[in-house]
Amino acid sequence: MSIANRIGDIASNLYENALLAEIKKDRVPNHLGIITDGNRRYARSIGLSENEGHVRGKDKLEEVLDWAMEVGIKVVTVYAFSTENFKRKNDEVNFLFKLINDSLNDLLRDDRIYKNEIRVNVIGELSSLPEYLRNTIINVENTTKKFSRFRFNLAIGYGGRQEIINAVKMIANDVCKGKINADDIDEKMFRNYLYDNTLPDPDLILRTSGEERISNFLLWQAAYSELYFADVNWPELKKVDFLRAILSYQSRKRRFGR
Repeated sequence: MSIANRIGDIASNLYENALLAEIKKDRVPNHLGIITDGNRRYARSIGLSENEGHVRGKDKLEEVLDWAMEVGIKVVTVYAFSTENFKRKNDEVNFLFKLINDSLNDLLRDDRIYKNEIRVNVIGELSSLPEYLRNTIINVENTTKKFSRFRFNLAIGYGGRQEIINAVKMIANDVCKGKINADDIDEKMFRNYLYDNTLPDPDLILRTSGEERISNFLLWQAAYSELYFADVNWPELKKVDFLRAILSYQSRKRRFGR
């Protein structure tokens, strides 16, 4: 490594530490939602296969989870595979399922899961996933279900509209059966019919790749979420980018319509 690069790394580390110190003076998001966009664009930009881009994206997620715990975030929900992603080529979809499956199995062998008491949950239409992946999800959730220090949620086969439609169907069914009265339906009751009714609303949603939309992610829960769009592809996200997102959140006044 050249002297110039070493100096650059030192300066970068000093800047990151200064940002981190500033962040710890104020509130941080309790729940961070992440839309990990740009794996394929990143891969194409440097001459890699799209599948290798997804692998790099998986590696980046491990880094970001460490950053989240470092600043004091308690819940992270990652948009890993959307209902729209099923429209991609079969080879890519199958690769992604295997990558997710391997990543979940790796979690069970990762000491950080047990040291940091990380509870892992998956939300989405699990019935649409391959049986081997459903079995792995069950194993990971059962293994970590007693942990409560940090929650890591993966949205797989997930779509916000589908989640709402499913909830409406279940509510209609319970009304027809006389289990609930239509007049009793309110936001609190509706939440009980979502994929995970214990999931708090995200305080901040971070999306990479420069796209400025939430793409069917946590539509019900994100009604009052702060949004931050980073103009870098997901595998290229640096710690300083992440810290700037948290600082941006801290600078905002959350009124919740008041």
